[in-house]
Amino acid sequence: MKTKTKIAILLVALVLAGVGIYASTVYARRGVVTVQTARVVRQDLVSQVTASGEIKPKEYINIGASAVGQIAEVLVKEGERVHKGQLLARIEDIQPAADVQAQKATISAAQADSSAAEAALQAADENIRTAQADVDKNKADLARMKSDLDRATSLYKDQLMAAQDYELKKADYDAQLAMVRQSEAKVVQAKAQREENAAQLASAQRHVTQAQANLTRFSDVLEKYNAFAPRDGVITDLPVRVGETVVPGIQNSSGSTIMTLADTSLITAELRVDEADIVNVKLNQLADITIDAIPNRTFHGHVTEIGNMALVRSTGQVASQSAVSSQEAKDFKVVIVIDNPPEEARPGLSCTAKITTATHQNVLTIPIQALTVRQRGDLEVKPERGAAQAAAAIDPVAEKQRKEEIQGVFVVSNGKAEFHQVDTGITGTTDIEVLSGLKQNDQIITGTYQVIRTLRNLAGVQVDNRTLQPSS
Repeated sequence: MKTKTKIAILLVALVLAGVGIYASTVYARRGVVTVQTARVVRQDLVSQVTASGEIKPKEYINIGASAVGQIAEVLVKEGERVHKGQLLARIEDIQPAADVQAQKATISAAQADSSAAEAALQAADENIRTAQADVDKNKADLARMKSDLDRATSLYKDQLMAAQDYELKKADYDAQLAMVRQSEAKVVQAKAQREENAAQLASAQRHVTQAQANLTRFSDVLEKYNAFAPRDGVITDLPVRVGETVVPGIQNSSGSTIMTLADTSLITAELRVDEADIVNVKLNQLADITIDAIPNRTFHGHVTEIGNMALVRSTGQVASQSAVSSQEAKDFKVVIVIDNPPEEARPGLSCTAKITTATHQNVLTIPIQALTVRQRGDLEVKPERGAAQAAAAIDPVAEKQRKEEIQGVFVVSNGKAEFHQVDTGITGTTDIEVLSGLKQNDQIITGTYQVIRTLRNLAGVQVDNRTLQPSS
């Protein structure tokens, strides 16, 4: 045999051998799925709920008009910080101011009358004291003259005194007795005058009290022509101008609201939390807030209010009041108090908050995308169908069990994907806690999504994590 023929035969043999090896390799790899994997690791896991909303003060206070009139002066500007009791605006108050001045004059006159009546009462008291002193003096003189008359009577009976002298003594006694009665009458008259003066004083004091009450009423009316700050805050809306007429009326109606004051003692972030996340939100949970208008800064706060009523996402109405609420997504209101609010924060600024709902340390975790769901029947090894299997297929209870959905992950073991049922805990940003079903360093399948969605239990797999490596 020629050399060229031998070489040709050798080449053909090598080609056939290569084809055979390739064919056997392809046949051996038939049904093998290329997958990406990761390890079950222990780490600290933080579960957060993210929601958006807007910055709001503790509350808004509409400062309305309490009187009819034109705005005479506006003493603040929109965005200005004010203090409790500060005068904010004045309504034209000529008539109520005149009423106050007139009533003050009335009070002055009534007080003058009261002072005069009080002076008269004091004079009456002095007259009573003087008249009583006269009574006491006259009674003392009467007692002395009675003693003289008694001696004179005894002497006159013994004919030791002349009748003329006796009669003179008796006349002096009778005259003094009349003076006593006269002075007692003066006391009674002085007391009667005092009672009259006391009544006049009481009347004058009542007039003063009445005039002061009227002054309080007129002053209250006058004060309603001024708008004062009920508390510290920031003026957020100033819809009126000097010269415009305002009237007392329904809140928020045109012409009745002078300005709006925001209570900035507490700055809050009012959020809309998705209904799927609201069950994890609790009072006093910590949160990190970012404000769109203040980039590169994070503010801290805590949850202070959780709404109980669902709000329709498209309209903001309470779900129970919406005719189409059952077909739309719903949110719940959550209020977070910002612990360190910035000075430049303004009501209405958009913000985003991350509420920390749970923190677990040193727990088993896996990437969220590794989780999948399979029906129990899809996980069973299917032997050749026999009579027993045919009977089970038509058994409703067994069929229901076969359709039960199980949550788990695929673990790479001896080149095959074994489905492991797992119980999960809290969910982090990219990882989820595993409570049971896996152990540390287990190699689990994480991708691709299409592979995990269609992968069958115990299917052959080939690990290729090159796509996970950063390109150089």
